[in-house]
Order: sequence, then C-alpha cells, then structure tokens
Amino acid sequence: MPLPRIFRLQDLVLLIVGAVIGSGIFLVPTVVLRQVGGSPYLAFLAWVMGGVISLLGALTYGELSARVPQAGGLYVHIRQCFGSLPAFLYGWALFFVISSGAVATLAVAFSTYLSQFVAMDPTTSKLVPLLMIAVVGVINVRGTRQSATVQNWTTALKVTAVLAFSIVLLLFESQASIYATVALAERSVLSGFGLAMISVLWAYEGWQYCTFSAGEVIDPQRNFPRAFLIGLAVVILVYVLANAGYLAALGPSGVMSSNSVAATAVSAVLGPWANRLITIAILVSIFSAANAFTLTSTRVYYAMAADGVFFSRLAKVHPRYGTPALSIAASCCCSAVLSLSGTFQQLLTYVVISGWIFYALGAAAIFVYRNRTAPSAGSYTVPGYPWTPILFIIAACFLVLNGIISEPAHAGVGIGIVLMGTPAYFAWRALKSRRDGATQDRSRYGALKDDVQEPAIDEQHCCKLG
Repeated sequence: MPLPRIFRLQDLVLLIVGAVIGSGIFLVPTVVLRQVGGSPYLAFLAWVMGGVISLLGALTYGELSARVPQAGGLYVHIRQCFGSLPAFLYGWALFFVISSGAVATLAVAFSTYLSQFVAMDPTTSKLVPLLMIAVVGVINVRGTRQSATVQNWTTALKVTAVLAFSIVLLLFESQASIYATVALAERSVLSGFGLAMISVLWAYEGWQYCTFSAGEVIDPQRNFPRAFLIGLAVVILVYVLANAGYLAALGPSGVMSSNSVAATAVSAVLGPWANRLITIAILVSIFSAANAFTLTSTRVYYAMAADGVFFSRLAKVHPRYGTPALSIAASCCCSAVLSLSGTFQQLLTYVVISGWIFYALGAAAIFVYRNRTAPSAGSYTVPGYPWTPILFIIAACFLVLNGIISEPAHAGVGIGIVLMGTPAYFAWRALKSRRDGATQDRSRYGALKDDVQEPAIDEQHCCKLG
C-alpha cells in the first residue's frame, strides 16, 4: 500500500523552513563569531556562504526529487546510483544517530527551556522529553495531513517571532560597536572559517529531509524545485537578520560571551521580562523541528524495510491513517532511548561530519541520472548544470576534510559508527534471500500440487462393483 500524496507547495516550503530553523539560530551565532576571531564580517560571510551552499544543494536535489519522487528521497537516489550498501549505511546512521539523535537533542532542550516556566525535579526533567517525543509520534501516526498542518502553524509562528525580535533589535540597537574585535585563542583564518562553516551548516541542516517525503508530494516535478528555492531564501533572510540583530544589540563581545544569545540580546533591549517571550519562541521552534524530522526521516526507514534491508514491519502502512505508523513508532522509541541515555549529543557530534559524505553522494547522483536518461522536455533541470552540483560537492568535500583534519578523533569515531552498519546490512540481505527462497519454494510446491491431478473415478464401474 503506497503512501498517499498530500503535500502541496506551501506544505513543502514550511516543512523545509521548519526542519532547518530549530534551536541553532538561538545559540550557534556565539560559536560562529568565536571561531572567526570575533570578526562580524567573517561571521556574516560564513552565514551567507552557508546559505548559498545549501541553496546549491537544494537546487540539485530539486531535480533529483522531480525525477524520482519516491518515499525515501536521498536514500533512494544513493541506492539507485551507487548501490544498496552506501544507501543502507546512510539510513542506518539516520535511524540510530542522525535523526533520532537530533530529535533527542531537541526533546532535552525542550525540557530545559520549559523548566523556566515550570519547576522540575530530576525525574520530571527526564519525563518531559519522553512526553514531547510521544506527542510528536502520536501526531504523525494519526495522519500526514494533520502532522503537516501542525508543521505549518508552528513554522509560521516561529518565523514570525524570529523576524519580529530581529527587527526590534535592529531598531533599538545598543551603543556597542559591531566593529570591535575580541582577543581569542590563535588560529589560522582559514581553519577558523572552516570550523565556522561547519557550525553554520549545522544550523542550516534539515533542508534535505524534505526529499524523504517525495512519495507524498502532489505534482513533485513542479512543487519540489519551487519549494527548495523559496524555503532556502526564507531561511537565509531569517538567519542574516537575526545575526544582524544580535550584533546590533550586544556587539561582538556581548555575542561571544553569551550562552543564550537570543535571550541576552532581547533582554538587553527590552528588559528581563522579554526572556519569557524568547523562551516561548524557542519552545515552538524546537517542537516544530522535532515534528519535521519525524515526519520526514521515518519515510527512509519505510523505504529500507520495503527493500528488505531493515525491519520488515516498518514497511507497513496503517490501514486507517495512511501513515508508516510502525516506522514512526520505532523512530520515536530510538529517540526516547537516546534522550534517557544522555549519549546522544556525543554521538551526534561524531556523525554530523559523516552526513556530508552522503549529501555529496546524493548530489553526485544527478550525473548518473543524466548519463542514463536526458531530462524530459519541459521538466525542471538544475540551473547552472554541471557547476551547481559540482560546487556543492566540492564544498561538502571541503567540510568533511576540514572536519577530519581539525577533529580527527571525532571524525574517525563517526565514520566508524557509520561503517558498523555493514555487518547489519549483509545480515538483513541474507535474511531477505532466505525469505525470498522460502517464498519461491512455497510457490513451486503450490504449482506442482496443482499439476498433480486426482485420478478420475468411473461412477458406473463403481456402481457395478457395488
């Protein structure tokens, strides 16, 4: 039973924006500014370049999704162009670390920010993330349309909030000079900028998740490219305005010294009472991002199960709700376990660099598809081909290499975690072969049984004998 196509253009745009804008824009600007030595110019350059790189990838993925609009998106493109093993390794990392770890991180952050409104003991602070994950899971199980509607409203609310406080900060900026610099640990400009780009692209992370739901998009050939372009343009605008607002309110020194830059900036301009407004915006933003990850990534596990390389029950579609209910439940359970274990942040740090290897592979799939078949007349093609995907692939490779050089231990562990899926892949393949073999044997046996005719009985002869 296929998944129904229900996503319209506005759903896709808000899904992209909602998946990208999580908690990063409220925290990451501090890290980015520190990594570039306190230079506002380099910080803005990093945010703009991060948006441009993401847009190059999105334009490329737009053609991929228009060509092959199947559930699983990036997983499907890697499988069709580079084989089942690398596709499985991406799905493996997504299930056990990348997506589940991201949802666990968001759920724990939700509990942390909620504690500013509600007093929590250690037990309650552990239960709140589980409750948030459960609510997200129930919303997604009960219907894709309902989940998309929740996504649309929460995304609209958080974008409005971020734009509103950014404009307020710019209009009522403090006297701190945004051109001041701060003495930091010595680091080469190129290395520091490379690390800043990793942080920035982590904040832009999530636009590719939209491809996972390609099997549920109405008119994907038309809607996917437009949604990527509009969605990334909105995100770039929001991020640049937010950073300008932080610097206007606090100056570089203030931004770098703050552990929660959005709350600090708004409090500096409007007073301590505004902290609660920012906290509410962050709670909505976190919930929206967790819902977007659950809504999209579960379609990869559904596709993997349909391919016979994951738990087979995850390929079942709920007969009433039309959702991959078991895939959603399994994903939420994994996120819940990670949130309780407390190891998700370290795992996510290890694997985040590895994810860009798969993003580069996904972009490279465009060359394989083009080599096999030319685009049909009138269909969307990535503008600036072949340079658009080439530049994105080069940027992805640079980030991976810079991450390996800068953090060799973390990168090595992350790649190791991904490669740990190799034995699991061959085990599932072997299980699928045995299952297919048993099915063929039963079919053969049934055919042979049908060929064996019961001997005809001569009723007249029987009567005579009687």
